[in-house]
Amino acid sequence: MNQLTRRAFLTTAASAAVALSLPPASAAADAPNGRFKIIGFSKEFQTLNAEDTADTVAEIGWDGIECPVRPKGQIEPERAADELPKMVEALKKRGKELTLMTTAITSLSQPQTEPLLRLAAKLGIQRYRLGFWNYDFARPIPDQVREIAAQVRDLEALNRQLGLKAGFQNHSGRTNVGAAVWDIWTMIKDLDPRYMGVCFDIGHATIEGGTSWPIQCRLMQPYFTAVYVKDFLWKRAGAEWRPEWIMLGEGTVNKSFFSWLKTTGYSGPISQHHEYDHGQGQVMVAKMKKDLQVLQGWLAE
Repeated sequence: MNQLTRRAFLTTAASAAVALSLPPASAAADAPNGRFKIIGFSKEFQTLNAEDTADTVAEIGWDGIECPVRPKGQIEPERAADELPKMVEALKKRGKELTLMTTAITSLSQPQTEPLLRLAAKLGIQRYRLGFWNYDFARPIPDQVREIAAQVRDLEALNRQLGLKAGFQNHSGRTNVGAAVWDIWTMIKDLDPRYMGVCFDIGHATIEGGTSWPIQCRLMQPYFTAVYVKDFLWKRAGAEWRPEWIMLGEGTVNKSFFSWLKTTGYSGPISQHHEYDHGQGQVMVAKMKKDLQVLQGWLAE
C-alpha cells in the first residue's frame, strides 16, 4: 500500500486549517460520561502507516480506532498477520487501542475468516463488524433472510470459541440487508448477544426510519456491539431527495438518542464516522476534533 507520511498528510491544505482552529480536544476518557470509549473510523486516513495513524488518533483525542481490515482497507486481510500487530502496538504506546475491526466477513467459508478472527482474538481485539449482504429482488426476501441467518449462526459459534462479538451495520440503501433493522433482529434474536449483535448506526437508522428511530434503537439495544454516529440533511437532487452527510450537530440526527443511550446498560464504544467532505491534513483533524467535542457535549447533557 502506498503509505503517506504523517507530515505530508497533515500539511495538506494546512493554510485552510486556520479558519477551523480549535482548542485541543480533551481525551474521550475525560468526557463527562466516561463509560463510553469514543473512537474514530480510520477509513478517512487509512493511507497512513501504524505510527502516523496512532499520532493522528492521539491528536484528535479519541480512545482508539475502528480499523478497516478488509480488501482495499487500511490493512488487507492477507497482510494482517504482519500489519495488525504493528497497529495494535503503535496505538498502545500512546495509550490508545484498536477497539473495533471492520471486515468483509460474511461467512465461515471465506478463506480469511478464521485466520483473521483468530489473530484478532490473540491481539485482544474483541469486537468486529461484519461485511455487507445485498438482497436479490428476483428472489423471495424471507428465503434470503433464512440463508443469511444460517451463515450468521455459524459465525456466532466461532465467536463463542474465540470470545469475540460481531456486529451488523444497519446501513441505509434500497438493497442493503439490515437497512430495515427488523431483518437483522430476525436473524440474531435467538443468538447470544455476547457474541453476535449490531453496530447500530443512528445516522442510517434516521435515514431509513425517519421519526421511528426510537423504536429501532430500543429493539436492537440488547445487541449493541458498537454505536456509530454521523449526521446528515436531506437535499434535493433533481426529482429525488438524498441524504447529504455533514458535520455532527448540524443535521437531522437527534441528540436525544445519546440521552437515551445513557439510560441503558450499554457501555461499549461509540465510533465517529465522517462521510462528509472533511478535506485532508489539519483541516480534517480540526473537523474531527469539533465532531468529538459536539459528541462529548451531547453525552454530558
